[in-house]
Amino acid sequence: MIFELQDDYIELFKLIKVLDLVDSGADAKRIVGEGFVRRNGEVELRKRAKIISGDVIEIAEVRVEVK
Repeated sequence: MIFELQDDYIELFKLIKVLDLVDSGADAKRIVGEGFVRRNGEVELRKRAKIISGDVIEIAEVRVEVK
C-alpha cells in the first residue's frame, strides 16, 4: 500500500487512523504503544512520531510506503 503525503509529515497514529486500519485514534495509539507497529524495520513506540516520505510502516501483514 502507498500513502501520498499532503504535507511534510504525518503523525504515526494519524496515519494509522487515516488508512482505516483501526476504528479510532485511541485504537491507533494503543497498538503503537503496545509495540505492534514497525517503522523502517524497527519497533516504533512514539505515537506522534513524524512519518516522512521514504518511511515504511508495518502493522501485522500491512506494509505502507510513504511517498
